[in-house]
Amino acid sequence: MKRIQLIVSYEGTNYNGWQKQPSGVTIEGVLNRALTELLRESVTVTGASRTDSGVHSLGNVAVFDTSARIPAEKICYALNQRLPEDIVVQASCEVAPDFHPRHCESRKTYEYRILNRKFPLPLERRDTYFFYRKLDVDAMRLAGQYLVGTHDFKSFCSVHAQAETTVRTIYHLDVIKDRDIVTIRVTGSGFLYHMVRIIAGTLLQAGTGERVPEEILDILKAHSRSAAGPTAPAHGLTMIGIEFL
Repeated sequence: MKRIQLIVSYEGTNYNGWQKQPSGVTIEGVLNRALTELLRESVTVTGASRTDSGVHSLGNVAVFDTSARIPAEKICYALNQRLPEDIVVQASCEVAPDFHPRHCESRKTYEYRILNRKFPLPLERRDTYFFYRKLDVDAMRLAGQYLVGTHDFKSFCSVHAQAETTVRTIYHLDVIKDRDIVTIRVTGSGFLYHMVRIIAGTLLQAGTGERVPEEILDILKAHSRSAAGPTAPAHGLTMIGIEFL
């Protein structure tokens, strides 16, 4: 028996998130079926990040165990022939038998993309949130800096979150404007349920002047979901990748 790691990219538009559910099509479910068919044994993958419905990924990490003799680095090629075009495995390799992507110290990077212009663009509709009001990117960037560091992010997670602790570390957060696209890029030790989307919704309020950047400090101290901004739509969010430390 050997453990295989996959680097998985996907467009999340047509899926009910990563995690397998009793109803609805999920990334995990599609991978399990394709691997079971390919390797002719029951396969269950374990993902590093359980992305929500509609969220995309360029580099989620998943592992599974197999006794199949196919070389680990060849599995991605054979698997991609059995996957839909909106899920692509970028690489496969053998890892230590005890490697678990959710139990290792890591840094995860997400991007939230915003199309900031008068009218939407059809080609940007799947992975970018259209927002027509003018944004002050400098104010958004300043607000984001108050989130960098180790904090209790209870105000920035869904009330349905079941985490043992709401303390997380954000190593880097930047807001970048490239023509009509404003990108919030954040790297952290891990993220709570809806955390990045709530950060995005709150920074958007700073960008419109509804909040001053310094209010982020009060939001953190409040330890209440009601203190932060709205949860930005899922389709603007993409997991960029994971670095294991």
